[in-house]
Amino acid sequence: MTPMMQQFLDIKTGYKDCILFFRLGDFYEMFFEDALTASKELEITLTGRDCGMAERAPMCGVPFHSAENYINRLITKGYKVAICEQTEDVSQSKGLVKRDVVRVVTPGTLTEGSMLDEKKNNYLLSLYIDKTCGISVVDVSTGELFVSSILYGNIQSKILDEIGKFMPSEIIINKQIEEETLFLEKVKQGFPSYISIIDEKDFNLSDVFSMVQERFSLKHPPEQDEAWVLSLGLLLHYLDKTSKVDLKHIREIKKYDIEGFMNIDVSSRRNLEITETIRDKTKKGSLLWVLDKTKTSMGARLLRKWLEEPLIHVEEIRQRSDAVEEFKEKFMIRMEIREALQGVYDLERLMGKVVIGNVNCRDLNSLKLSIQKVPAIKTFLAECVASFNHDLHDEVDLLEDLYDLIEDSILEDPPVSIKEGGIIKDGFSRQVDEYREASMQGKTWILELEKKEREKTGIKNLKTSYNKVFGYYLEVTKSYFDLVPNYFIRKQTLSHCERFVTQELKEIEEKVLGAEEKVKELEYSLFLTIRDRILKEVGRVKQTAESLAILDVLSTLGEIAERENYVKPMVDLTSTIQIENGRHPVVEKMMGHENFIPNDTHLDIIENRIAIITGPNMAGKSTYMRQVAAIVLMAQMGSFVPASYARIGVVDKIFTRVGASDDLAGGKSTFMVEMSEVANIIQHGTQKSLILLDEIGRGTSTYDGLSIAWAVIEYISSMDKIGARTLFATHYHELTELEEHGRGVKNYCISVKEKGEDVIFLRKIIRGGADGSFGIQVAKLAGIPNSIIHRAKEILEKLERADIAKLEKRYRKIATPIEGQLDIFSVNALSEKEKGILQKIREIELASLTPLDALNVLYGLQQQLR
Repeated sequence: MTPMMQQFLDIKTGYKDCILFFRLGDFYEMFFEDALTASKELEITLTGRDCGMAERAPMCGVPFHSAENYINRLITKGYKVAICEQTEDVSQSKGLVKRDVVRVVTPGTLTEGSMLDEKKNNYLLSLYIDKTCGISVVDVSTGELFVSSILYGNIQSKILDEIGKFMPSEIIINKQIEEETLFLEKVKQGFPSYISIIDEKDFNLSDVFSMVQERFSLKHPPEQDEAWVLSLGLLLHYLDKTSKVDLKHIREIKKYDIEGFMNIDVSSRRNLEITETIRDKTKKGSLLWVLDKTKTSMGARLLRKWLEEPLIHVEEIRQRSDAVEEFKEKFMIRMEIREALQGVYDLERLMGKVVIGNVNCRDLNSLKLSIQKVPAIKTFLAECVASFNHDLHDEVDLLEDLYDLIEDSILEDPPVSIKEGGIIKDGFSRQVDEYREASMQGKTWILELEKKEREKTGIKNLKTSYNKVFGYYLEVTKSYFDLVPNYFIRKQTLSHCERFVTQELKEIEEKVLGAEEKVKELEYSLFLTIRDRILKEVGRVKQTAESLAILDVLSTLGEIAERENYVKPMVDLTSTIQIENGRHPVVEKMMGHENFIPNDTHLDIIENRIAIITGPNMAGKSTYMRQVAAIVLMAQMGSFVPASYARIGVVDKIFTRVGASDDLAGGKSTFMVEMSEVANIIQHGTQKSLILLDEIGRGTSTYDGLSIAWAVIEYISSMDKIGARTLFATHYHELTELEEHGRGVKNYCISVKEKGEDVIFLRKIIRGGADGSFGIQVAKLAGIPNSIIHRAKEILEKLERADIAKLEKRYRKIATPIEGQLDIFSVNALSEKEKGILQKIREIELASLTPLDALNVLYGLQQQLR
């Protein structure tokens, strides 16, 4: 191997799971397997390079100035990239230039703005799984760090729910997880996250607790049974290996209890379309799309987090909603604050760049312009009285010292590069001013020299020029060669002219170029000093950034509440969910407020535990159920809600079983997925939960499905089992009989108006069961050809007649003829309602009825039977 190729292989040994970007001059080169992979994935030319062996090494490369784009493409495709730089000055090197990896870029450690979604956190999640589980989650670009422990219950299920909540771009897990192959497959199949498995032997477990205490300045050492500490140790080990810098902005541990927020499992998050739609995975059409009118990237990320983690503590919820109410009512204050926030840049990620060291002067000016908006925001906040808003006022730091530092030092429109000069203002550094003056004077000296030599030699077109190879020189055309004096020193001969230097020109050049190089070096040094001064105040900036993000979310929710006519919900510890004229926030936004039909909801754990909702497809059952869940979720995140009145007894968990989907990769049919989700609800539902079930049992035979649905309702409604508030949509009209059994079950249906053979959906929820499913009419509305519709009606009539015949045959077998009754029935085979109707028939005095009276009685009996 050649020395350089051997250097590549030696470095590659430590980064076998990465594509190594090896810096050679102005390019990052890749060799061997890395080159084969990169050339294919990036669609760039594959060449070869002599490596000292018989065959040339495969090679490809990308320009260093555009490498970010190529790295991003590789990361998106699921690769890690190790950046190997020259670690010494080429001009000072004797022999092979020293090189080393300065950073490993992975999906979870990105900090470059062009690679990140500015309105979404980029989380790296660390799991340490033993008998318990520790969780640590970090966004390296902002410095946010959350930790928690899962010590009991179905630990694996809870882990999946947490992954679903954070949706990390990368997950690191300790090696022991390889023994849990089934669980690992669930993680791989269920989430698009990059997974890295770290061997515990790679870091010292015994030192983790003291390391965590020292690194985060904890007053008390963490307890040995706190599982999160081990996951944090795994995380820090991984970050140290990949980032290669001290991530000082990750300075605060935020411990959270997974039971301290409303739990929404993975399938429920998907079904409710909280942050993205099921169909095309886009933000538009989601609840976040309706609510996100934030002015800053920080606020947008926080709003998403609040939606993902609704609160369960009433006092915290009320603090938020009180603050939102104040912004809703105080129009001018809200507008002034939101206008000021419009000019605030992403302070969290700006400080991340300061810490990591890839910040430039334009970033510092963005920080300055953001700080410039803070005094006005603080002034308007002073007029607020809500406790949350008052606290925000106290927590906002004016950061005047940082503003003055940047204002005094950095030019208003500096270049992107921080090493080429032209970034420091005149007057900030006396030495910079002197070098600049020397540089400017030197150029004047050169012009004066040119004029003097032109007069002295008589060469009328003599001129001075400059290039990087020869520096400054005097250029003489061929027609004046005979006038060139002896003290001109020839440097270069061209076809039409010759270039010369003089001793005096050399001396001037040394002064000019020396001053230019020195001023560049000095300006770069001053920039590093300014950056380090800002770095010391990272905590103050982050605190202000956090306060501004909260303020952005609260004022946004106030704006939405006023614009969309939302009301302040009353959130308490009762079991009641009382909603009047509730609306689905997304559907209403899509179709217009005036076109949406509002509906009421009443649930509790006594008389109204379960609402069985019947009615045809497309009538609005699923929209209604999702609407209730959205209103509850919004209320508990602190938002106003789309209704005329809302009282929400705190919900600890929302479960949904909505829609049909299979899991082919996991080997599960649609029915199996449905039953798995129902099983999850049965296992984890509580009295404080809200359960939405849509068409349970439809993936199997009618009687099997009906039996399962019936048994599920009985179980959920039982106070001894779950007793949860439940909305249950179904086409099994037989389930409406459960209302008679006094289990807290109430029947509701979607009102429908029949017009001949057509139906009109009124989309209003009313008490009682539906008269029919109207499936054929819905098929007609969907555009099924008339020939099929007519044939379906014929088949339906035959099936109904066959069912009646089967029932008659069945009842004849079990019936004992009773005098005065039809011989095909047995009283024991009748329901209580049917027995009552039979008794009414017995009591009718036919002789005293007119024909019209008889028809009215018959109509009444028929309605009861229906």
